[in-house]
Amino acid sequence: MEEQLAELRTLAAKAQNRMTETGIPRVAMVQGKIPEHELAAVYDPMVNLILRGSKSMTVGDQTLHYCPANYFVMSVDLPAVGTVWPDASGEPYLAVALTLQPAVIAALLADLPKLAEAEKVETGFSVAAVTPELMDGWVRMLRLMNHPDDIPALAPAYEREILYRVLQGPQGGMLREIARPDSAMARVSLAIQWIRRDFAEPLRIAALADRAAMSESAFHRHFKAVTSLSPLQYQKRIRLLQARTLLVVGGKSVTSAALEVGYESATQFSREYARAFGLPPARDSERLLATYAPRAATPVAQAA
Repeated sequence: MEEQLAELRTLAAKAQNRMTETGIPRVAMVQGKIPEHELAAVYDPMVNLILRGSKSMTVGDQTLHYCPANYFVMSVDLPAVGTVWPDASGEPYLAVALTLQPAVIAALLADLPKLAEAEKVETGFSVAAVTPELMDGWVRMLRLMNHPDDIPALAPAYEREILYRVLQGPQGGMLREIARPDSAMARVSLAIQWIRRDFAEPLRIAALADRAAMSESAFHRHFKAVTSLSPLQYQKRIRLLQARTLLVVGGKSVTSAALEVGYESATQFSREYARAFGLPPARDSERLLATYAPRAATPVAQAA
């Protein structure tokens, strides 16, 4: 797979030190040494392939490490902290990602009735070993950056190829679950969207469980299995990430940001913010503004 990996590195060499669009729908890339505090974000559902260096992803109390020998799958929107490292020679981290669309996966599954059933899974994120067939699909996909006129005709086929290879692997069950509207993972994914939309409102577990057609105990169990977080912990992390954006981009005061995202106590907000980001909110926003003023934004969503 070394030749495939070398070609992918060449194709993705134009990636910048942030999420970089490729011109191909749902495909992005990133390169460079990205500070950890910039990788505290809500990550989109994705298949993430590292081309150089390595990365860890921490969701709740779980941390997964992966490198060019592995690929990472995240099936639902998750607040996570990523940390990246260069390779042994000092060359910067480089990765590509495909954002997952349940409808695309469902359409593929409908066309593949004889595809072997994968073992059902509950976790919403995991790592698996890269195969030559999966690498081939990525090579064909990224070559389209040099042939943009071919993207409308060929990108959907290459996306299906990448998804097909993932479906054949140990993460296939995860993709199947998010493509089935009646699965526990799909219902947890809907609950995540409701929490993200109404993050500033008090969390009513009974109402969420009812909308997800689960008992409260089953809802808690499935939510924690998928996200490695309780619903309340998930909401808290969404609130803190949103508050960070309000502080850095919106220029809000600490008290205003705390109230706007649903905190009743600015003191509690500052304490939980410092625990999440390593500094109290005012000092953290000053650091970000001083370092990244030209970019003017801290990301609240990531794909790579």
